[in-house]
Amino acid sequence: MDLIESLRTTGAVREFLPESIDEATLHRLLDTARFAPSGGNRQAWRVIVVKDPAKRRVLRDLYAAGMYEYFAISAAGLVPWAPVTDRHTEEAAITHAHEYAERAEADVAAGGAPSLPQALHTAPALLLVLADLSGLAAIDRDLDRYTMVGGASIYPFVWNILLAARAEGLGGVITTVATRREDEVRRLFSIPETYAVAALVVLGRPVSPTRRLRRRPVEEFTWVDRFEGAALKGASGPPEGAQTARGT
Repeated sequence: MDLIESLRTTGAVREFLPESIDEATLHRLLDTARFAPSGGNRQAWRVIVVKDPAKRRVLRDLYAAGMYEYFAISAAGLVPWAPVTDRHTEEAAITHAHEYAERAEADVAAGGAPSLPQALHTAPALLLVLADLSGLAAIDRDLDRYTMVGGASIYPFVWNILLAARAEGLGGVITTVATRREDEVRRLFSIPETYAVAALVVLGRPVSPTRRLRRRPVEEFTWVDRFEGAALKGASGPPEGAQTARGT
């Protein structure tokens, strides 16, 4: 599969055909993903393949609780849990999360298809990705702002999982919502406190075919020499598929 085409068509997939993914396939995906770069080549990622049905249901409930809070905050016009945000409005919005849970249950009761927060436990593959906090060069650890640099040693690996899955005709989504209930997730999987829950990767064979994604053009987010300076221009304008949008 052409690399550029893969990069332009590997979007988030949340609906899957009822086809299982065997351990050999998962091993293949991870065997490819492990070549991701990481600080000092420390490869501080660890992966738990979640197969136990009871643990899957508990993980679904923890994930769903966070997603309904996500929906409620979004409905209030905020980016959920943005480091720079209106905390008062965010807290007020979260009190309405139960309304989204009730609405989702009512939709399914009326014959609608369950969304991922309700169907997570049935996904063909669930990979819980952890970060060994002793192996991350978090250069911004002591700055007086939100810390993110350590993720540079983990998320390239997570993204490689999706790219490797794409080559196998599979699709998936990276979600970090389970971290909202990290203490419960730690207890569920006996995870030491020196490890962080970095992501949950949900994989399966997509219900819908892949398509070209839409993203903001380079000119909207790249500047020359200073913040909000002159836009970096291409030879012939934005390439095909670079429409201004927030597609999946």
